[in-house]
Amino acid sequence: MSYLTTTFSNLLQQTAFFNLTFGNLVMIFVAFIFLYLAINRGFEPLLLLPISFGMLLVNIYPDIMLSIEDSANGVGGLLHYFYLMDEWSILPSLIFMGVGAMTDFGPLIANPKSFLLGAAAQFGIYTAYFMAIFMGFNDKAAAAISIIGGADGPTSIFLAGKLGQTGLMGPIAVAAYSYMALVPIIQPPIMKLFTTEKERKIKMEQLRPVSKLERILFPIVITVVVCLILPSTAPLVGMLMLGNLFRESGVVKQLAETASNALMYIVVILLGTSVGATTSAEAFLNMDTIKIVILGLVAFAVGTAAGVLFGKLMCVATHGKVNPLIGSAGVSAVPMAARVSQKVGSEADPTNFLLMHAMGPNVAGVIGTAVAAGTFMAIFGVV
Repeated sequence: MSYLTTTFSNLLQQTAFFNLTFGNLVMIFVAFIFLYLAINRGFEPLLLLPISFGMLLVNIYPDIMLSIEDSANGVGGLLHYFYLMDEWSILPSLIFMGVGAMTDFGPLIANPKSFLLGAAAQFGIYTAYFMAIFMGFNDKAAAAISIIGGADGPTSIFLAGKLGQTGLMGPIAVAAYSYMALVPIIQPPIMKLFTTEKERKIKMEQLRPVSKLERILFPIVITVVVCLILPSTAPLVGMLMLGNLFRESGVVKQLAETASNALMYIVVILLGTSVGATTSAEAFLNMDTIKIVILGLVAFAVGTAAGVLFGKLMCVATHGKVNPLIGSAGVSAVPMAARVSQKVGSEADPTNFLLMHAMGPNVAGVIGTAVAAGTFMAIFGVV
């Protein structure tokens, strides 16, 4: 009888019920909210679903993120190995290759002025950088946090790892991906605040056709120019352009399909679950996390507003030929930010089609955020 009692007691002690803290319960509740938003509301489920499930797993079973150094037998937890690929910049770079293979750069090539809108939307990054320093973060931590303003999860993870801010990587990544998922909620009020109904109704001229030669040369030229100026951007910009070259060259259809489908989805699973698994109660429920979430929101809002305001300036300069709404797509959330520009424009005029025009600043924003990350790396002497 005593054997049965001891065995049953040991089994009971091994259940998660005896190890859950109040913080774990809070994070499990947050995971449920994210799961609801992903499944029921459709908020970027490809990102939010694996992130929220990783959050759920680590707060029930913390050892799933156990590092090799802390393990008694030298074997780490499953998601720890996924996370190492985040730290080593492998997964963010592969994500960029997939984005490049999926994205049509034609609107940006047809309208190079879109680069200016993409650059303007990066203003939120630099605003958040100085705000983070004011709030007590060191310069490298401030740089890693500020990239959230580009609404670019992979670049946020990439820069945090390169600058040695792995302790903040969880909150930074979750904030970045959460704001990417919430683009349809956050951006429209800001866009409407800074534009008039007349401006939102502006119809833009159809973009010129882009030749196959231009499409092939664009990723090659951008890689050479950007990487010569900022070599540290090569892992991101290089992979982005390689993926696009797969797409546009027309000679490696299998590689383009793999990069944009199977490989992309595998990487999203690995990256999403590992990012979510960094949100243990001990690591996430602290004042720094609250500051990061606030700074990320401010950076994203400022970036959106800056893009719209620069769009208004271009509207005036072109005598009403540019709809300011496309400036909001200068953040790096591809293609959701461009879809939001289309949605807000069509609300003002159902016959207004801004999607392709907004894709130009949207693609420029991806490049701009990578360049911003490379600039910070250059400033701190990181390669």
